[in-house]
Amino acid sequence: MEAWKISPREKDVIMPRRLRFNGTGSGVNGCPSLHEDLDTGELIVHGPALTDPDDIAQLRHLNESEVPIVVPRELLVDYGPKEAVHVATVIGLDEFDRLFTQFEHTAWRLETRRRYASDELTSAYAQFMRGESVNWEGVDAEWCAERREQVALGKRFERVRIVDNPPTVGQLYLLDNARRNSAVGERILNLWREDADRLGLPSEDFWIFDSRLVALLKFDDADNLVGVELITQPAAVLRYAMVRDAALHHAGPYEEFAAQLTAKED
Repeated sequence: MEAWKISPREKDVIMPRRLRFNGTGSGVNGCPSLHEDLDTGELIVHGPALTDPDDIAQLRHLNESEVPIVVPRELLVDYGPKEAVHVATVIGLDEFDRLFTQFEHTAWRLETRRRYASDELTSAYAQFMRGESVNWEGVDAEWCAERREQVALGKRFERVRIVDNPPTVGQLYLLDNARRNSAVGERILNLWREDADRLGLPSEDFWIFDSRLVALLKFDDADNLVGVELITQPAAVLRYAMVRDAALHHAGPYEEFAAQLTAKED
């Protein structure tokens, strides 16, 4: 007799599944939809059941405990795994810099960290730490010139920065730094971390280029940017785009955010 095969889920029936919503084939009622078990890789589909007896009679190997579900092919194509193992494409920082001139329409970033080591090496940061009003004119002139050139071509740069309550020193510095970014054409918004957590936003730091390429930033334990992983799978990119949409909906302009902090201090 053939031995029964025990699935990864049957080995531990106590712990609940950790499910990730991959997507839905309907923007109206969310049905049918596809979820993925983060531990086993199994897929969970819910949708309209196949009920016609003549249709069910054509199915093979249908057990009594199973329910046949009707799934549009597009749902699996758009949101199902594209390969058994994801092979990361990691690029260096020079190649990463070139992405900011190679994209065509939009570059959007979610900033989630409490500090960035590279900021603390600048003279502007030292000036900020001394309590002086930072003069951003001429700071990172080459970077500013490149941003202005890209914006003049009709390209759009946006960031949402997550801020703790109370903000860290690094986050306060970036709030001041937003004046420089805004001056070269970037749109800077802020969102409280408690709101980001409530929305289920990830702690990852990433850029999205043209809604088709995600650059996931990798940091070491000292908060230094050490590498960039590129993500191009449509379903994975869509999940990051959904994060972007949620963050943009709830974030506010940095000027209003700074005014809120000032009001709290008063």
